[in-house]
Amino acid sequence: MRARRTPWWYYVVAIALGLLAGASVVRLTQSSQISVLGAPWFVSVMLLLVGVVVLYMAWQVHLYVKGTRREMDSARAVNTLVMAKALGLAGAGLLGWYGGQILMSLAHADAPFYAEIIKECLFSAGAALVDMIIGIISEWLCQLPPNQGPEHPKMKEAQRRKRAAGAVNSEFRGIEQPRPIKSPPQDAAGGHGLRH
Repeated sequence: MRARRTPWWYYVVAIALGLLAGASVVRLTQSSQISVLGAPWFVSVMLLLVGVVVLYMAWQVHLYVKGTRREMDSARAVNTLVMAKALGLAGAGLLGWYGGQILMSLAHADAPFYAEIIKECLFSAGAALVDMIIGIISEWLCQLPPNQGPEHPKMKEAQRRKRAAGAVNSEFRGIEQPRPIKSPPQDAAGGHGLRH
């Protein structure tokens, strides 16, 4: 299985969907007695703590990849990557969710209820933005170095050198090599058979 980086547009889509959902919740609250706006302060603090934990775990994976850390369970490394991806996308979605609530509540900012909602949502949107950034950075920290397979630039260069060396060797094989000089035949007495 090859893990790929999360494309940038996933974050944009998550923010847009969150924005639509957040704005819809404000419209629902205005037309009914249901109120699910804002977020308690401890939720934002918990989001930030989760982000710090994921960043720490991603840093440990990064140290292992660089060779500074000796051992790491592969399941832990994969789980850290999954958590980093999830944190980034959840942060993007929550950023849109709270942003949508802020945008729709601004028209009623003079009312104390909506003023409090705007404050809560601003703090929560800031925490969600930090979580999204931490998720993106953590995903980068979990990245393995490029595989030095046949498409890697170093391997292509080595193949090119090998072909060049093979071509030079084949050129030398085509050149007639000098033959060793044979000494004149010897006679039975041990002489060279030359008479003076």
